[in-house]
Amino acid sequence: MSKIIIVGGGECGARAAFALREQGFNGDITLIGAEPHLPYERPPLSKTGLASAAPPQYVAGPARYEEARITILTGVPVDTVDRQSKLVRLSDGRKFPYDQLLLATGARPRPFAGVSGDPGLGRICMLRNHGDAVAIHEALAPGKSLAVVGGGFIGLEIAATARKLGAEVLLIESSPRVLSRGVPAEIAKVVTERHRQEGVNILCGEQITSIATENDKVQILFANGTTRLADIVVVGIGVIPNVELAEAAGLLIDNGIAVDATLRTSDPDIFAAGDCCSFPLSHYRERRVRLEAWRNAQDQGMLVAANLLGRGLAIASVPWFWSDQYELTLQIAGLSDGAATTVRRDLDQGAFILFHLDGEDRLIAASGIGPGNAVARDIRLAEMLIAAKRRLDPEALASPKTNLKKLLAA
Repeated sequence: MSKIIIVGGGECGARAAFALREQGFNGDITLIGAEPHLPYERPPLSKTGLASAAPPQYVAGPARYEEARITILTGVPVDTVDRQSKLVRLSDGRKFPYDQLLLATGARPRPFAGVSGDPGLGRICMLRNHGDAVAIHEALAPGKSLAVVGGGFIGLEIAATARKLGAEVLLIESSPRVLSRGVPAEIAKVVTERHRQEGVNILCGEQITSIATENDKVQILFANGTTRLADIVVVGIGVIPNVELAEAAGLLIDNGIAVDATLRTSDPDIFAAGDCCSFPLSHYRERRVRLEAWRNAQDQGMLVAANLLGRGLAIASVPWFWSDQYELTLQIAGLSDGAATTVRRDLDQGAFILFHLDGEDRLIAASGIGPGNAVARDIRLAEMLIAAKRRLDPEALASPKTNLKKLLAA
């Protein structure tokens, strides 16, 4: 009987395991995760997980894995992949043979090189898993001071949640503005102003020399010689793909585990999916990208299941990202860097969307922000227009009277 092993107990690995059964695979499926928990949703960690230290939101409960005949091993890392013998060796010494292998090893927070002292004291943290969220929650309380290093999605979401808990928040970003990676300045300005309205102190363009525990505080030393003290510091400066297992096995690495458009690695019997892999995108002239996004983990989990079964389907989804901060929701479809033209479309409730077009007036990305679901419908239609590679009239896109659905049907 055919055996498929999935290494990585996150969203992507779990979705792939269930999709294999849904698509008719009757062989053995073994899902192996290093964390002690069953696979769970990570986006809530910086929101409800941090706000209340709530239990993880599991992708599925134990009964569903049993019903689907998925063997799941938790709390046990995989040490090595032996490609010649087609075996995976676990840290506890057990060995499992495979016919096909899926690496969905995810990513880990990028450490800040200037940290000294004992992070184990719980005052210098990073947020990646449920245990991290619980530890940060326990350190936050009204009147406590939090410094967030990094003005990306994760740092800003942590800042918003901490303010709701009553903590004093300082957010430090080394770039000239927050959300400098992939988010237009016009939208970043709205986010910055909203955080400042809530009392978040945002410092941009500031370089940190060191972060060190000092008695019962954490001291942050800046390159200009000034210092700041906080009760707790959370570092959120991006992630590093977990490629060590693949690299040791001799697989090709290129900003992650390199895969082709079907998510197959340089070994024909090994696939990779989710945050850990880089892949070519046909919508962007086969540009190789690596996406750290919940939607991508879900989409690739479904796609790789089909391709493990020999379907040979190419990646067709458009990158999509979102972030909730206070009452605002930010959504982005596509990749806007390289746009030749950007037009703004104003919506109700102060919401707006920026449409980004290439030199031939093809829509390549759309970025929107507004309260609740104000931009959700138009961003979804923009995502479909990007996939269709349509040439569009910039003036028509800018007008709220233009029906995007009709543009798609034209």
